[in-house]
Amino acid sequence: MNKRLCDIVDKINKVVADKIKNNDLGAFKKEHINKTFKIMRKSGILQMLNNQGRRPEQVYFSWMRGFIISNYFLKALGLIFNVDTSKIDLIGDDDLKSVETFKRTPKADIEIRLNKKEKIRIEMQSGFTGTNDIKQHKVLEAKKIFREEKIHTIAIHFDLYNGQVAFIKLDEIEDDSVNWITRQQMEGQTVFNIDQNYFIWKITENPMEYKKINFD
Repeated sequence: MNKRLCDIVDKINKVVADKIKNNDLGAFKKEHINKTFKIMRKSGILQMLNNQGRRPEQVYFSWMRGFIISNYFLKALGLIFNVDTSKIDLIGDDDLKSVETFKRTPKADIEIRLNKKEKIRIEMQSGFTGTNDIKQHKVLEAKKIFREEKIHTIAIHFDLYNGQVAFIKLDEIEDDSVNWITRQQMEGQTVFNIDQNYFIWKITENPMEYKKINFD
């Protein structure tokens, strides 16, 4: 499975725009695949991964894909929001060394300061099958954050099956949107199905600037 994760990184790096390519894939894999796997195995997290009765290696593979994609596209995120990538933190080693902290932060929210007054939260997602949804609890949380702190949450969804990326303001999704559906293969969960109109960037092209995105 780790080899498959490495293959995914190789394939993506071949097709993305030159501006966001990773020029040292060996170091990237060592840091985000090999090292992460070793930490999770040593801390006992691997054995605990059994969501919905699935085998630990299946849950591990699914989680790691999202983790790796989020880290791979940090360079693109820096260009989109015009921030230094060293100031964007996803999840640290410490969160992987304890089962309890890992459960609380399976993939940490990203918070970016756009200017002295405005901050936004980023929810990074990745899809590999061409089916692109956002779970309802992510939208409810985003609305809660906006009510309490006046901070918008942007979902950036990477549809890697089609090589396209969607940008959605989660706290502005209407409760009665026609995009709310029940997904039977997800235990009947209510999800927001991402309409094609939200996909405004192709990974084969240079990232667009956040300030130029029209969310209306």
